[in-house]
Amino acid sequence: MTTLTIPTAATAPRSAHRWLALGVLALAQFLVVLDASIVNIALPVLGRQLGMDTAALAWVITAYVLAFGGLLLLGGRLADRYGHRRVFLFGTAGFVAASALAGFSVSSEMLLGARALQGVSAALLAPAALALLTHLFPDDRERTTALGVWGAVAGIGSAAGVLLGGVLTATLGWESVFFVNVPVGALVLIAIPLLVTRDGARTPGRLDAAGAVTVTAALVALVGALSAAEQLGFLHPLPLVLFAAALVLGAVFIAVERRAVEPLVPLSVFRNRNLALGNVVMLLGGAAMVALFFALSVFMQAVLGYDALTAGLTQLPLAGVLVLVAGGAPALIARLGTRPVLIGSLLVLAAGLLWLAAAPSDAAFLTQLLGPTVLIGIGLGGAVVATTQLAVDGVAGGEAGLAGGLINTSQQIGGAVGLAVLGTVAGLRTAALTASGASAADAMTGGFSWLFIGAAGLALLGAATVAVWRRG
Repeated sequence: MTTLTIPTAATAPRSAHRWLALGVLALAQFLVVLDASIVNIALPVLGRQLGMDTAALAWVITAYVLAFGGLLLLGGRLADRYGHRRVFLFGTAGFVAASALAGFSVSSEMLLGARALQGVSAALLAPAALALLTHLFPDDRERTTALGVWGAVAGIGSAAGVLLGGVLTATLGWESVFFVNVPVGALVLIAIPLLVTRDGARTPGRLDAAGAVTVTAALVALVGALSAAEQLGFLHPLPLVLFAAALVLGAVFIAVERRAVEPLVPLSVFRNRNLALGNVVMLLGGAAMVALFFALSVFMQAVLGYDALTAGLTQLPLAGVLVLVAGGAPALIARLGTRPVLIGSLLVLAAGLLWLAAAPSDAAFLTQLLGPTVLIGIGLGGAVVATTQLAVDGVAGGEAGLAGGLINTSQQIGGAVGLAVLGTVAGLRTAALTASGASAADAMTGGFSWLFIGAAGLALLGAATVAVWRRG
């Protein structure tokens, strides 16, 4: 591994109340993670009131994911160049404004535009927030503890989307799933200038415009291809064309970066083997996690007959365990090391997913779902913290935003891949069981079972990758 020393400017105290500042930064990250899932529950009501059909409703999710996933690397680099606090505040302000615009939407066009603006703002906010965390906690031991808090809050955001979406939609209407971001975001905008010092002097230089355009276009094409494949199938002309465009643009981006004097993504950063490993594992983990939360919510509502609120409440044990484990993971990492904790967490996650795959179509929550979801929470809690720790290990202060952009991009791309591929597998299995005469509930259960098994396979592949990856 190539270890880069964090420069003095990055290690200078950025806050007299670092842990309070961390809590506020984590709150902003919570909003970004939450917004990817909280909207799902509101879609049927939203569609009826705004006159949006199924295809248009899919774009409520896709517009956010495309902008967020496509601009993360650029957002991270902009934070490195123009100041992490400055870009974080700019992204947060944009996210608050776009959320308000989405809540006030009176047409599908207005809503989709607001969702795209939310994604753009999140792409600025997320990598800058993680970069600020690395500056606030330059000491490895303290940083690991801070990442435990970060991972716990991000985990809550992933698991809480269904619960909050159901509660808010049922009580206050679909607009509330967007309006909830406004007061929380306003709190962040007030607190961070009081808690974190201004950015230091930035080194003047040119932004790699060609690299920014090509990598953004490549990522947008890739995420768009995966989203299209999920809806239309992998053999449809649209995802095939987008996949080809992503490959060509990716190759052009690499060629541009090799020649650029000040590249957007210095390829030498991947000589840091821990950073590279962290991103590979996050790609696999993101694929498993996004597919899991999507399938678990649909399984409980479509097969078990739970309403949205009940389905959300059943995920509280998972979220609670995830938070506890993420909070305790730093001490375990300090004692055993990052890699052993990551391998163990991924194995526990795989075990929980395989157990969940055995649930029947009339599963009782207490006896057949609680156990596996608790195991999944344990595995996710440890894996999120350990993976993020690897991805920022030894990163220079001037590349902290880039590292934040990379790890968030890996999670977004992984999530899109997992949902497209595992969703397709589940759909094929469901269709096969339906054709063989199985009941609708049994056919759907069989499809979800294959999805959970596939997610477990990704977790096992991640554990094996960590085990054989050279330290450098």
